[in-house]
Amino acid sequence: MIGLPGEGKAAGARLPGALRSLLPWALILALAVAVLGADYALGKATLVATYAIAGLGVVIVVGQAGQIALGQAALVALGAYAQAVLVARGLPPLLALPAGVAAGALGGALASLPARRLGGLYFGMSTLAFALIVEEALVRAEAWTHGAAGMTVGAFSIFGWRAGSTLAQALVSVLAFAAAAFACRRLLRSRHGRAWRAVRDDEVAAAACGIAPAAVKMQAFVVGGALSGLAGALYAHWIGFVSPEQFGLVFSFELLMLAFIGGARRLAGAAWGALVIVVIPQLIAVARDQLPGDWARAAGLELVLFGAVIVAVVLLRPAGLAGRN
Repeated sequence: MIGLPGEGKAAGARLPGALRSLLPWALILALAVAVLGADYALGKATLVATYAIAGLGVVIVVGQAGQIALGQAALVALGAYAQAVLVARGLPPLLALPAGVAAGALGGALASLPARRLGGLYFGMSTLAFALIVEEALVRAEAWTHGAAGMTVGAFSIFGWRAGSTLAQALVSVLAFAAAAFACRRLLRSRHGRAWRAVRDDEVAAAACGIAPAAVKMQAFVVGGALSGLAGALYAHWIGFVSPEQFGLVFSFELLMLAFIGGARRLAGAAWGALVIVVIPQLIAVARDQLPGDWARAAGLELVLFGAVIVAVVLLRPAGLAGRN
């Protein structure tokens, strides 16, 4: 195939940039393996990649479409439970995965319906109510979900290959994140991405240009829900157990903080935010063990230190770790 003039040069110019963006992650992983051990570091890498997939959904809804989403954990829960229920009934994990993605997307579509009448904080509160409804529904649907007792989920497998080791789980999560990030990047460069940003910047002007704000918001929520559903489906396998309380409001706020810490308007922000949300609490717990006497036993110290880290990041990097300040 003959490429367009300059195409090969452009591809060659992009390669060093891609490698440069991967270099910090390779160094962080190498340092984590050296200090914490391979098994522990890869386990955390699995969670970082999985959280980052859900974070991409928040970046689409909040950063690109400009909507307030306070109940994103409910969409993760729908994906996790769809995967857990179908696998428990004998469906192979790979075949159940699309159902988890579809469950998250459907939940996103339902959560976006109030956007036709509400806006701003009022719509944000409606997403919060949606999350509470989903959590309660998962508790009540005992015949399917085992209610508050939760249900176990087996290891992820593909055509007989079982992702039982932390290395295999990390590989699956990283590959899934890479595919999701690639798809999001293509979407942001398409007319859908331009419509999201137009609605975010000025809804009235976007409508005057022929864009239907309600439909555009629903598209963003469907995409964000699908990403959250994918993250939830993988999360269920990595944790091995799901219960409604895992996907409560605290998890929703973690996902929201993830996007703002990393940079809500950039896809890379999802990965950097996930790194902070997953790793910083572990580092604080290790540091706490080094504190003397009463300091080490102080109740809630981790939360105080974690909050201080979040405030410091927001003050020093208002546009997020991946943003341009």
